Amino acid sequence: MMNCCALALLLGSLFVLGHCGSLDYCDDYTNITDTWRNYLFSSTLMPGFPKDDHHLTLKWLRFTGIGGDRIITSCLPKNRAGSVNSVYLEFSYPTNESLPATGTAYTNGLLCGSKYYPIQISVVLCPGGFYIYNRASHPHGYLVIATYHYECNRDSCGPLAECSDIGGCSCVSGFRIPPGYLPTPQSYGCVDINECKETTGLCGPYSSCINTPGSYYCECLKGFQANNSASPPGSSNICKDTDECLDNVCGDGGTCLNNVGSFVCKCLKGYHLVPASTPLCQDVDECFNSTICGPESICTNTPGAFTCACHLGFTPTAPGQEPNKTNICIDIYECVAYTTICGPNSNCTNSYGSYACACLPGYRLNNHDVIASITNPCTDIDECSETPGICGKLTVCTNVPGTFYCSCPDGFFPSTGVLWEMGITFCKRIQDILDAIKPPEGQTKERAFLCNMGEQLQNNTDVVLPGATVSNSLSASMEVSGVGPRASSITVSSEGNGEIGSVILDISDHLVAAMVRLSPPNQTTIAVQTPTVDLTLHTIDPGSHDENNVALSAKGQTMEINLQAIASTNNGSAAIAFMTVNGMESLLSHQYFQTENTTQMYSDVFTAIIPTINTTNLTEPVNFTIQHQKVPDSGIVTCVYWKEGSQEEPMQWSAEGCWVAFSHENYTVCSCSHLSTFALIMQIGEPPPGNPFLEWLNRMCVIIGLFFLALAIFTFMLCSWNPKINNTARLHLCLNLFFTHLLLLWNDKYVDQKLACKVMAGLLHFLVIAGFVWMLLEALQLHLLVRRLSKVQVIQRDGLPRPLLYLIGYGVPFVIVGVSAVIYSDGYGATDNACWLSRKRSFNWALTGPVIVILGLNWVLFCATLWSLRPTLVNMKSDVSQSKDTRLILFKIVAQFVILGCTWILGLYQTNLFFQVLFIILNSQQGTFLYIVHCLLNKEVRDEYIKWLTCSFNKPKEGGSVKDAPSVSEDWDKAEEKTG
Repeated sequence: MMNCCALALLLGSLFVLGHCGSLDYCDDYTNITDTWRNYLFSSTLMPGFPKDDHHLTLKWLRFTGIGGDRIITSCLPKNRAGSVNSVYLEFSYPTNESLPATGTAYTNGLLCGSKYYPIQISVVLCPGGFYIYNRASHPHGYLVIATYHYECNRDSCGPLAECSDIGGCSCVSGFRIPPGYLPTPQSYGCVDINECKETTGLCGPYSSCINTPGSYYCECLKGFQANNSASPPGSSNICKDTDECLDNVCGDGGTCLNNVGSFVCKCLKGYHLVPASTPLCQDVDECFNSTICGPESICTNTPGAFTCACHLGFTPTAPGQEPNKTNICIDIYECVAYTTICGPNSNCTNSYGSYACACLPGYRLNNHDVIASITNPCTDIDECSETPGICGKLTVCTNVPGTFYCSCPDGFFPSTGVLWEMGITFCKRIQDILDAIKPPEGQTKERAFLCNMGEQLQNNTDVVLPGATVSNSLSASMEVSGVGPRASSITVSSEGNGEIGSVILDISDHLVAAMVRLSPPNQTTIAVQTPTVDLTLHTIDPGSHDENNVALSAKGQTMEINLQAIASTNNGSAAIAFMTVNGMESLLSHQYFQTENTTQMYSDVFTAIIPTINTTNLTEPVNFTIQHQKVPDSGIVTCVYWKEGSQEEPMQWSAEGCWVAFSHENYTVCSCSHLSTFALIMQIGEPPPGNPFLEWLNRMCVIIGLFFLALAIFTFMLCSWNPKINNTARLHLCLNLFFTHLLLLWNDKYVDQKLACKVMAGLLHFLVIAGFVWMLLEALQLHLLVRRLSKVQVIQRDGLPRPLLYLIGYGVPFVIVGVSAVIYSDGYGATDNACWLSRKRSFNWALTGPVIVILGLNWVLFCATLWSLRPTLVNMKSDVSQSKDTRLILFKIVAQFVILGCTWILGLYQTNLFFQVLFIILNSQQGTFLYIVHCLLNKEVRDEYIKWLTCSFNKPKEGGSVKDAPSVSEDWDKAEEKTG
């Protein structure tokens, strides 16, 4: 009977499952959080063991927490999961949400492999990804549902426990569940195992065991150490006695005797035992409060003994023996014993226990109150400062230690060449030297001058030259070559003169080598800066501690080189010079760079020299940081070096062995594997060819526009159809537009003439802004008239007075152009093959900014004018003629706004041929539109034209005299009359 009831109940449950929405189950279930249900929990001593689940039959259950979230799917041994028997599923979990699945579960019974006590169980996958279960029966006592974790996380099993790969929980190493402990939903119950108490002798003899959470460690007793000191002590690595004597605990001043777990020290003579010190046997200070060394002596304690030495200026009577009470100290004759005691350039005089120093003639002490020495040496007297004119008139004197050198200022050169002869050489004007030269046949005087300088340097390889002579020689070389800041006129063409440039580069190599011989010893940096030369020289000598990378600069360019690597192959010494010579870029022109693209010299020409060392190939590349202007979009910067010519190939700029390491809009880093003369050349792609049709169309349209502008100008100037009309703004607007369009026809013809191009660009800037200002004034006049019309006012003079119009119309553009020219005068000139405003430093905003402001003000005045006209239009609806006049007025307002402002907006949209043609036509015909609107559509102007054509100037006009109504046009007059 019980089985029948159970069967009926089961069928009823299935029926409910099949006909009711499973979402009800997912909303009504019981959470089971028993930790002991985990299938790896095997304690049989916990309170309540064995557990039983008979009270969970016919209930929807969800398992969660440390125990697990799903029922196991395989058989477990006895006494697991908190009871004797456990339930496991024999079918797959459903994968569709909210659709119940019913299958059979079994108990482990007597033996796994045999399916005992089948149980019908329903499983539902709920939204959220969790399962709930409903068991139909409880066939056996001490039977529980065992669970596992479907996905293991770090905290799945709680603290001090870990989750296995198949969802089981167990204590981490060194921890276990204590007997009689009942797990809680918050903890599996793992506690530390005290290995030291549970295992006697765990660490072995002469050791102590220290328990730690989850582990333990062993320590040897004091005086003992493990057999293997690299491993911790233990039963397999027992502690043995430490022989402290091996560590020299007594020190060198004693002997050590080892005992089991201890030791004994016996100190030697001169040492005594100090228990608190290390080592234990400490030295005895025999010098303390003692005269053991005798007079004029110094006693110095040493380990186990002492030493004696004489005071400074004294020596023992028996020099080979240490001083003592019998071998006393006597005076030293320092000037003989120590020949350099006074320092360089001085004389030494002996005294008792001391000496005196005096500087040689030509030298003096920096500090006269202190005797000369290495720290206060005798320094050179600066003959150049103390004896002005020592080299003669028009000379430059350079003082060096022990002597001085003479050279000439720029514009002059020594009469005897680079080598100066005192009393003979004098400074001579370079032109006078050139006039006196008789060059060989086929050679110019300038070339002979350079050859003489080069031969003189080559024949005197031991000559020493100061920086002033080096800069003067290079300045003279550039001056006679017709380039540089001192050249009276540029005699070198745009193609350059590479032959002369190569000769000067060879001279500069010899000059720098002569300058290196003058540099003082040890590490030093010398800088020479003149209008022609910017040179930095850095030298290092053996024993210097210079960093690997040396940074040099010349005229804004910088160089980094590993000078120590070069010095290491040259007996520890090396020198590096980095320089620029003003004008060299004209000699070594960018046109020597062989390429199909258009080129431009984009930096100064700079030279890196290492004298007397072969620098064909460097162990590390040298880096140059080159400052330049912003690179154009179509440009490519190229790092090049000057390659001397040969019979096989001509002299040229070459990129071989040099490359661009990094490029920024304002600087470029070049790396080269050799040293030479370098530069940065910009390769610019050929500009796209102009469109002949657009050029023809622009020229024709501008000519037509100029014709109608001229007609409008003559009309406004000569016609007198209404003496009350103020055409000032309209007339000057047409004048500025006329000259603007006229100059634009020729602004590309003066690109090669720098001054003319600059003047034309500035004049165009003024005219364009003036045109826009007069546009604004015309709009302002119109607005004032409309306001007067709307208020039905009659005044005798329309708009602003003429002086104020002139002040604003030409004063504002004059101020804008003047301020722009003062701030950046180079902004005017050749730009994109036309004389216009440069884009550098955003200089083009000197035009764009004011234009945008004026167009904005025009728009505001246009809107205000229409708003002021609104009540007038309402009042004119009843009068047909007034409506006709008002429509004409409105047409002129809109037409004038379009003519004066909107046509320029098309200049922003030059993306295709259509917009280019539209812009050319509309913008060039501003004069045509103005003529049509303000002349042809004006009846009084047409009447004036008829009078001119029929020669009827003297005929009286029908209808009386001109009305005394101020206006801008006759349309306004008519409207005003009718309104009045």
